[in-house]
Amino acid sequence: RTQYGLLEGFAFQMRRALPNASYIGFTGTPIDFAGRDTQAVFGNIIHTYDIPQAKEDKAIVAIYYEPRLVKLHLVNENVDKDLEEITEGDETARIRAAKWAAIEAAAGTEARLREVAEDILTHFETRSKSLNGKAIIVCMSRRICVDLYDEVIKLRPQWHDRDTDKGEIKIVMTGDLTEDPKKWNEAGHITTKERREKLKGRLKDPNDPLRIVIVRDMWLTGTDIPCLHTLYVDKPMKGHNL
Repeated sequence: RTQYGLLEGFAFQMRRALPNASYIGFTGTPIDFAGRDTQAVFGNIIHTYDIPQAKEDKAIVAIYYEPRLVKLHLVNENVDKDLEEITEGDETARIRAAKWAAIEAAAGTEARLREVAEDILTHFETRSKSLNGKAIIVCMSRRICVDLYDEVIKLRPQWHDRDTDKGEIKIVMTGDLTEDPKKWNEAGHITTKERREKLKGRLKDPNDPLRIVIVRDMWLTGTDIPCLHTLYVDKPMKGHNL
């Protein structure tokens, strides 16, 4: 994803340095955005190794998707229209950030997260009766990770333990001790690299009591955990994130 920007980005610098080179791209996440278009930069797709083929080769297991909708209740239902009028259609990074903030605020209300926690626990505990394993919950912000954790603990208080080696649910995220709320670190939510490795080892062990991990964007790629059978995604996902 660094190989874009033909006018002034990294792709431009590569072509200036190597003007006679040929370019071929290998990616698991082709994208089609203004200024970042995989085929525009690298040419037509030569070959695709898709999920059905990978499944037939036994490189991956089957993936099953089930929509579980917990609605957002925006204070301003016309946020997109109002922002467009204010900016006269100028979709800048600042405006995208404002829209994200509005959605994040709606997604992180106490009432909604309580409903999400109840739904996940009901689904996961029912699923675990027939298929023992573990789960990851993906949230759209670190604040929501913490708030959702709190809602789960209200329902299952025995799952909480600040000790890295104990507890049935954990948050795995990085943080800034100087800027983040102190209670996040006091509860053990801000993780060091060493602590994350310990938690990963616990999650990989099917006999370890750690059952659920909450993340924003960690461990979603490049992490092999055979006993992890369920991923709860409560986050808008598109492009390479999807």
